[in-house]
Amino acid sequence: MGTKQNSGCGCLKIPLSVAILMVGGGYWWLIYLGNVTKITKLLPPIQLPAPIANLFPSKSTNSQPTPLPIPKQSSQPIAVRPQVAVAPVPSKIDSKPQLPLPIAASPSPTNLQNSWEKKAIRGIYLSRYQITNNADEQTIRQRVRYYRSQGINTIIHGVWGNGCTMYNSEVMQQMLWAKSCPNQFQDRWLEWTIDEAHKQGMQVHAYFEKGIKIDKNSPIFDRAIAKKWIVPGVDRTYAKVEHYVLDVEVPEVADLFKRMLAEFVVKYPKIDAVQWDDYLGYHAELPGKVDRTASLTTFVQQLIAGMKAANPAVSFDICHHNPYWAKRYFAADWEKWKVDRVFIQDYNEKNFKDELNYAVNYAGVAITDGQLHRLKELTANPKIKSILIFPLAGKPEETADRVQKIDRENSSNPASIPQVITK
Repeated sequence: MGTKQNSGCGCLKIPLSVAILMVGGGYWWLIYLGNVTKITKLLPPIQLPAPIANLFPSKSTNSQPTPLPIPKQSSQPIAVRPQVAVAPVPSKIDSKPQLPLPIAASPSPTNLQNSWEKKAIRGIYLSRYQITNNADEQTIRQRVRYYRSQGINTIIHGVWGNGCTMYNSEVMQQMLWAKSCPNQFQDRWLEWTIDEAHKQGMQVHAYFEKGIKIDKNSPIFDRAIAKKWIVPGVDRTYAKVEHYVLDVEVPEVADLFKRMLAEFVVKYPKIDAVQWDDYLGYHAELPGKVDRTASLTTFVQQLIAGMKAANPAVSFDICHHNPYWAKRYFAADWEKWKVDRVFIQDYNEKNFKDELNYAVNYAGVAITDGQLHRLKELTANPKIKSILIFPLAGKPEETADRVQKIDRENSSNPASIPQVITK
């Protein structure tokens, strides 16, 4: 038999896959030559997958090139944050630090009258133990800036307590044979605190914790007992706490305090104020029912006079019970002491409203961190000039953070602030 010859060009012998590749390649080449419109009139329309189609923009002169698709980040609009300064995080703090928040924006004029920022003094107490961790200069300065970022403008820092100083004192060395409390601290800690506070537009008040009271853990307890510096009996003003009260009628005791305070305001001439609390007093329940009101008044008047002679620029403040309660139960007739400022302690919830009636007549009020639910009404009350906060839980950074959050809530929702009516 003869061999059968195929007619035509022989393209049927080419594999199908190769043929498709040739057609596709030719099609792609025609697109870039601009001739695709000619051939597409003769061929049925070809549907390309979407990702590939987007890579081949239309050549029509009547439309703009189609941009590549941008992945969607979110269906929600993007909020633009205001540019605010952020305080650095304290690196070494006794209690667990809170992360510092941005400095709050100034309240609007409509909210200003109810704002925490309106108060003349927005103070927080720092126990003398806050500086016994041997904190360095950077840590102390960061700590000051942290409180400023939380709306605090006054630090009331412990410098004395339980019969000894939290700074090196020549008077204490001479009279008590030790120049400070047995704790670790950097010698210049208070200088750094004051300097940084003043740079931040803040004040520092020196807090003489416990005043004339000591307990059995005091480094001068044995000496005080031996020299009969203590009045008879145990002061149990506060439950579970036993104190022994130094007798200011003893010339050596009175001289210790007078010399110590005068030395302090000379050693730290830029301190803004000193503050003493209700531990400057004799509880009425002490044995013998001795009335020490007059002698305490004389002592404090002399204490203030000596301080003012040494440094007249320093304010002598007290944070005490209301005048009736102080005189009746603590022999503290402080209305005769000639102090510069008085802050009323309002730590008792049962008598909170009554104590406010006193506080409006003086420099301000002091509350604890357990009473921050009272902050709204206190900031709303224009007669309350200043607010001091005592972190009873021993965590001042957390307390300052809570205060800032409450103030923000008040500023953003002024309708929630209660209307306060005072007598």
